[in-house]
Amino acid sequence: MTAKLFILGLGPGDPELMTVKAARILGSAPVVAFFAKRGRIGHARSIVDGQLREDAEELRFEYPFTTELPVEDPRYLAEMGAFYDDCAEQLAARLRAGQKIALLCEGDPFLYGSAMYLFDRLGAEHATEVVPGVAGMSGCWSRAGRPMTHGDDVLSVLPATLDEARLLERLQLCDAAVIMKVGRHLPKICRVLRGAGMFERAFYVERGTMAGERILRLSEREEGTAPYFSMVLVPGRQGAR
Repeated sequence: MTAKLFILGLGPGDPELMTVKAARILGSAPVVAFFAKRGRIGHARSIVDGQLREDAEELRFEYPFTTELPVEDPRYLAEMGAFYDDCAEQLAARLRAGQKIALLCEGDPFLYGSAMYLFDRLGAEHATEVVPGVAGMSGCWSRAGRPMTHGDDVLSVLPATLDEARLLERLQLCDAAVIMKVGRHLPKICRVLRGAGMFERAFYVERGTMAGERILRLSEREEGTAPYFSMVLVPGRQGAR
């Protein structure tokens, strides 16, 4: 068997939204690797439950932390860098042994996906193929029934971790927006959207396409913290159509 690393985009959560190609590769991979938060099964791993070959070796990469440290803390980059180095070496050892590996990633691997950090470390030296997946935002706006752009609308994808001034600046330059990494930043998002005049047309989507899905206007949601799998959508389409 020719050694190769396949980075599989699994889509937003509903297993039926995985591509045929990703499912085919997953079903034949002798090694399956995935990321997980300490004490959790791992979202990507839960999507593929029951779809692995019976003798597949599973490599669980457990984050040293997730939201416990802010990105600007010097320890964050140092410790996460060491974590990704270790994960990459575990995969490299199996690739040198001639194995085929499926590295799982929810959504699309190159859109805020942890798998891209292993691609950066391994892609130049080892045969690697990235299988794109349905992005989480696409799953969310489809489930919400909210067309996002038309004509010359400009769409911005923004991390909620930006400070208020930068978030407001970016929102004022676009017609439609997706705000990701909501979590504890929801009150800030609400303030900024009010300042940008977008609050009333914003929607909140929690666990889009998954069990426990929740979709409502942002104005109808109590302000507070939000779970990890949540995002805010601001549809464009305000002009003639």
